[in-house]
Parts: sequence; structure tokens; C-alpha cells
Amino acid sequence: MQGLHLTADLYGCGCEGHPGGPSLLVDAAQLSALCAEVVARAGLTRVDERFFTFPPWQGQPGGVTGAVLLAESHLALHTWPERSGVTLDVYVCNFSTDNSAKAELLLESLVAAFAPRRRVTNRLLRGPAQTPEADRHGEGEPGTDDELLLESLNPEAVYGLRAQRRLESLRSAHQRIEVFQTRQFGRLFRLDGAFMTSEGDEFFYHEPIVHGAAIAHPQPRTALIVGGGDGGSSEEMLKHPGITRVVMAELDAEVIRIARTHLPGVHRGAFDDPRLEVVVGDGFAYTRDTTERFDLIVLDLTDPDTPAAPLYTREFFRAAQRVLAPGGAISLHLGSPVYQPQRVRRLLADLAAVFRVVRPMGVFVPLYGAYWGLACASDSLDPCALDAAEVARRLTQRRIGDLRLYNPEMHGALFALPNFYRELLPAG
Repeated sequence: MQGLHLTADLYGCGCEGHPGGPSLLVDAAQLSALCAEVVARAGLTRVDERFFTFPPWQGQPGGVTGAVLLAESHLALHTWPERSGVTLDVYVCNFSTDNSAKAELLLESLVAAFAPRRRVTNRLLRGPAQTPEADRHGEGEPGTDDELLLESLNPEAVYGLRAQRRLESLRSAHQRIEVFQTRQFGRLFRLDGAFMTSEGDEFFYHEPIVHGAAIAHPQPRTALIVGGGDGGSSEEMLKHPGITRVVMAELDAEVIRIARTHLPGVHRGAFDDPRLEVVVGDGFAYTRDTTERFDLIVLDLTDPDTPAAPLYTREFFRAAQRVLAPGGAISLHLGSPVYQPQRVRRLLADLAAVFRVVRPMGVFVPLYGAYWGLACASDSLDPCALDAAEVARRLTQRRIGDLRLYNPEMHGALFALPNFYRELLPAG
């Protein structure tokens, strides 16, 4: 016997992430369909299943118990609708091949559907010469209350890390919001199951997306940040002393509240800077309708396969182009050239169809588990025209310090692309 055994006790399940909502806890047909979906998504093999609905009790609907027989072993679950609770049990055999990642993805997909306020997870390695992780959670080691957070980089790859505890989770009008405490990165923030930022690694993303364009601009005064509700991009922009006004157009007020409450290590008080104006609402509509002109625009958004999709289109790029002041530039992230090459290729082509100058960037972002693509686009500003000496001069002149990634040499390195990335650039 050699395998991975996962259990999870879920409390306060609102099932906000599932179309059926709380009825998921009492509807055997919905649970069967959910299990079939997540088993297939995880790449495991369903053999058979059995679900049983308990009769009503004290005027409350009965819960459901169910088991799915897998070629790799089993999935079992039990719901307590009167307690908004669910127990999950997943086991996979790893004798001939390692199915651990599939089991982890299966469990996390189910947890996401039930959307618990709290969970207790156990992870047991079974077989010879394997020690239960619950028995060895010393300093720096995982314990039984840890959550394994996983995110799919594409249909073939998954990245994850452990969280010590969940600090807050909720379903806003727009998305599911979660904050965790982690050993690796401190406080970590994700939306709809996708990693956004963390206290420990935020500079890998926020410094390049802001300073690559902002240092290239000879005298930036105003900036528009679309998205960016965690405050990290605003904090970097406000380091430039010539900046007199930053507008943050953030869709979700709950993201801003969460950032203020839990992520001071990311925004570092930027929300209290009088130069920052926060506008809660549709960033596309704000950009389309504003009469202001901005020297810099930063699109600090969720990925293109989210509700932010309209902001990754030529239509929106033209709207942003219209509100750029002469000599202005727009910066944004593209996704991973390794795991999402077609997305990166399409976005670079769309930018090139609108702007005269498009300069892609690349940087490894630890929280994303990948080499990540960004870009600076403009009708006249070329960040590659600055050498290291000029970047150093501008950093000194503007008295910009407290940088952990960006420096004069790093400026050029951001725009130095490996060959496989260059292959994604538009022809010509």
C-alpha cells in the first residue's frame, strides 16, 4: 500500500461558488454532477458511484452521503445541511504512478464549490517509509490545520503552496475573495481561486509593472490605475515625487476593504495618501467616459479569462490610448509565456494594432509559480531607449528608494527577452 489520503472538514458552507448555492448540500443529483465534473477535471477515472439522501429531520432537509469509486481508489463525502457542514475523504494509490497532484486538485475543487468559512484539512502519506505529516509538524513544517492552495497554470500544470490559516473569505457581488496567512509569503490574497499578491513577493510584480514605464517617462504627473485594489501599484506609483494625482478605478469595494484590513504590507498606507483618489466602479466605463488625460495608465487586473476580459481588447486599448497625455504609456501584465503562450501572443498582437511602440517584459513571479509577461505600450515613449546610467540618474533625481527588484541594470534586463518569448511577438 502506498498512496495519499486527504480529508477535509468544512464549516459554514455557503456554496457561493456553485450555481446551486446552498441547495448543493441536499441535492444528490447536483452532488453527483459536481463529483463527476471535478473527478474529470483532476484527471482521475470514475468507475461507479452511489449517493443516498437522508430523510428530513426536525423539519430540516436531510443530508446526503455519497461515494465515488475511482480506478485510483475513492472519493467520499457527507453533508450536514443543518450545520452547513461537509466532510470530504479522498484517497489515491501511488504504487505505479504518482496521483498526488490529481488528488490535491480534486479536493481543492470540491472545497471551492462548497465555499466554507473554515476548514480543517489532514494529509496522510500511506505506505512503507512514509511518516504522516501530522506527526512531524515542527518549526517550518506543515501541520494538520494547513490548507494546500492550488492554482492551475494551464490544463496540464498546477502550482501551489500551504496556508497556515484562513484570515477571511467572502463572496462579494463580483467574485470570491480570500486572505490567508502563509509561512512562505506572509499574508496572501486571491480572487476566485487565483493568486493575486502577497506581502512577501508583491515587489516582483508591482515594481516592474509601474517603474518600467514611469522611469522612462521624463516627468510623470498623473496616473490611472485600472484595478489594483490591493494598493500595491498605487504605492509604487506614489514613490515618484512628481506625481500629483493617481486615480484607482477598482470594480470591487470589498477588495479595497480587504486590502486595508489585511494587506498593509502591500499598500503601505497608499490609501491614505491625499494624491490617491479611489473610484469604485467599472474601469472600462471610467476610462471610456473620463475627460482627464493621464501620463501613465497601469492595468492591474485579474486574468483575461475572468470578468476583466473586456479590458484586454483592442476596443479598450483604444479607449486607454485616447486618455493618455502626449508622451504617455500604458503598462499591463500578459500572463505566462511558458504556460499561456497563445494568450501572450494575442495580447501583444492587439497592443501592436493600437500602439506604435510595444515593449514586452519578462520577470519570474514566485507567487504565480512562473516566468511572467508584462508590457509597456505607447505611441512615442520607448523604455528601451534608456540605458542603465540614465535610469540611475532618474532614480537618484527622484529620490526613489525602497526598491527590492527594480534597479538600473534590472530595467534593461526586464526588456531582454529569451528567444522563446521573442517568437510570440508580432511579425515585423
